[in-house]
Amino acid sequence: MATKRIIADDDFGQIVLRSRRGARNITMRVKPDGLYLTVPPRSRTEAVLEALRPFRARLLEQYLQVKPKRIDFDYRIQAECFRLSLAPGSWKCFTIRHTEEGMVIYCPPGTDFALPEIQLLLHNAIIRALKRAAESYLPPLLATWAERFRLTYNKVRITGARSRWGSCSGTRTISLSCYLMLVPAHLMDYVILHELAHTKEMNHGPRFWELLDSFTEGQSLRLRAELRKFRTAF
Repeated sequence: MATKRIIADDDFGQIVLRSRRGARNITMRVKPDGLYLTVPPRSRTEAVLEALRPFRARLLEQYLQVKPKRIDFDYRIQAECFRLSLAPGSWKCFTIRHTEEGMVIYCPPGTDFALPEIQLLLHNAIIRALKRAAESYLPPLLATWAERFRLTYNKVRITGARSRWGSCSGTRTISLSCYLMLVPAHLMDYVILHELAHTKEMNHGPRFWELLDSFTEGQSLRLRAELRKFRTAF
């Protein structure tokens, strides 16, 4: 079997088989774009698919939870601090507007949501809407918490990072992900306080957690655990 092979599948869209030297067992992992299997070298494709069969139903349940939803007029984001919907528009291009109901993406007449290029365009439009909302919402919130605890920072950056909610550099530049707009408000506050604590303690040693506990009424570890379990809807 080749080092990597992609198999079309009715359930997962695609099953990606990857052989890895030293692997003794088959490992299975679902991702938004399909099912990924890591297998020992020289594994036969037919044998791998047969080994998958008893686990298919459980893995399919997991896949449906992470599979991207089709973006169309029924699509909604209803987070505590960010709301977004789609609506028919009269313009020739996609347009983002802020309304009393939240962010709205107005779509040109005749938009075909089944086209992959339209889905990609809408996906990028949602990221732009998130960044626009984050640039308006997060810096004042950061400033409020910093003033409350008499902390200082150099500047704030809004990023599109998905792997990190926030960071604080050695020059006390705080970066916050626009995806924070999708988390509950109390977890958003936790991330901001976490990064502000780094303006005093740049590591994650005992003094850092003591400081963060003083900001969160002793709830820093509980909030960290809750954030680690959180998955955004987009």
